[in-house]
Amino acid sequence: MPRETAAAKIDRTQKIISALKQTYPGAHCELNFSNPLQLLVATILSAQCTDKRVNIVTAELFKKYRTAKDFADAPLVDIEAAVKTTGFFRNKAKNIKACCAALVEKFGGDVPRTMDELHALAGVGRKTANVVLGNAFDINVGVVVDTHVTRLSNRLGLVKGTDAVKLEKELMPLVPQQDWARFSHWLIWHGR
Repeated sequence: MPRETAAAKIDRTQKIISALKQTYPGAHCELNFSNPLQLLVATILSAQCTDKRVNIVTAELFKKYRTAKDFADAPLVDIEAAVKTTGFFRNKAKNIKACCAALVEKFGGDVPRTMDELHALAGVGRKTANVVLGNAFDINVGVVVDTHVTRLSNRLGLVKGTDAVKLEKELMPLVPQQDWARFSHWLIWHGR
């Protein structure tokens, strides 16, 4: 079988996106949030955890902690207890507390709107930053690459490999920038 040209792969990707748009017109981030801080915390909690479990935990968590200062000032053991069922709770709690302390100190408690500023926060990698930027601010800086996107984009022959950063760089020229955030939702919904 001859190797697919870059132009042919872009064309095929556009057809896949068109089909996904039609099939899942309401695809969206399934983490429950009402502001950027809530999405940031929920996304940190979502590592190695289902969105369903995160939503159960955050329903109570966001009643108790409403601002970055609330999280920053909370005793670590209290945050740990609140997020225990998400797995890796000690590390997640430590990152949420440190992240929120930095938000208070450097950004007046607000979630920043750039990849570099978000990525510099504790517990925030490219995936988390892309989720927050794309879903809270409608800023498409990159493609969210999680396990579902990795699996399906490989299966569809769009990319080859498992390194999220490399896959993101390979997907970005294939997917129109205005669709970068939604692309992951379409694949996640399709994969389920």
